[in-house]
Amino acid sequence: MTLRIVQWATGGQGVEAIRAILDRPDMELVGGWVSSDAKAGADLGTLAGRDPIGVAATRDVEALLALGADCVAYMPRIAHVDEVCRILASGASVVTTAFLFHPPSLPAADQDRLRAACEEGGASVHGTGLNPGVLSGVLPLALSGMSRRIERITLQERADWSFYESTHITFDNMRFGRPVDEVSEEASDFLRFNSGIFKEVVALVADALGAGIDEVTTDVELVTAEEDHDVFGTILEAGTVAGQRWHWRGRRDGRTLVEIETLWTVGGEYPPGWPRPRDGWTLTIEGDPSFRTHFLGLASFDRDVPLTEHVRAASIATAMAAVNAIPDVVAAPAGVATMADLPLVRSGLGFGHGPR
Repeated sequence: MTLRIVQWATGGQGVEAIRAILDRPDMELVGGWVSSDAKAGADLGTLAGRDPIGVAATRDVEALLALGADCVAYMPRIAHVDEVCRILASGASVVTTAFLFHPPSLPAADQDRLRAACEEGGASVHGTGLNPGVLSGVLPLALSGMSRRIERITLQERADWSFYESTHITFDNMRFGRPVDEVSEEASDFLRFNSGIFKEVVALVADALGAGIDEVTTDVELVTAEEDHDVFGTILEAGTVAGQRWHWRGRRDGRTLVEIETLWTVGGEYPPGWPRPRDGWTLTIEGDPSFRTHFLGLASFDRDVPLTEHVRAASIATAMAAVNAIPDVVAAPAGVATMADLPLVRSGLGFGHGPR
């Protein structure tokens, strides 16, 4: 059976998803939504750096929903529950890297709308990715299978955003280079949304392991730059935010049971008081017995490749978590299918051939 797929958005993750869909013999790319008029009408293959495939990108939502796709790979920069509900109600399942990692964390009204849309279209919705995603959702659950009992789960992420070329996300969305009072959930719709998806994954793991948490808290420590830094042509000025240390904690009776910590910097200045983990992600499960594993994703450990390819590896991994889940999501019963619900997602191509 060949699954008919629509790609929704063609940013860094979207183009990687297109390439993966084109490479898979069990999938056919039948349409694609783009956020700008400049991309509308362009061939989706061309947008992804491949040969033309004869399928044009569009901004016409009705035309895309009329295609009768089996699944939409939903990867916009700004996500909307209304949009996802419209897609689900049309009969297409949704895999997304943008949000919906734990829909039970959403307001009751949004949960009801999602449930109704899934039932109307006979479709399923699944949120996944890298982090938030597999590293903060699937990996803790997989390793927990070797524990008799669990006391605490912590995922720590360390990343220097200086190497990330999407300066719009770094400076406009994440608000690096801003005064301290402009970097908070209260001051930024994007940071509030971004914080919310990390809280969703904390709740997902807690629910799946019976933690019985009664709250998920958020706090952030901000550090300012000591000197100016040029980041891909954008100047991060001394005295503005160059470090963000976020904590999302799932608590029961005041005790932290599940935690995600991020240590994010721009400009190469690392705060002396912060812990100094290796770049990447460190997962610790304290229990009986206890485990710790460090994860680093690169373009290759064997080949000599440019730094930009190593940075791009994160976008590939994020997109692949969604694309590889598509067959299981389409096959799932109508409704929400979280990372705790689906069977273990594997590479669709595995050791198969590369680009077609």
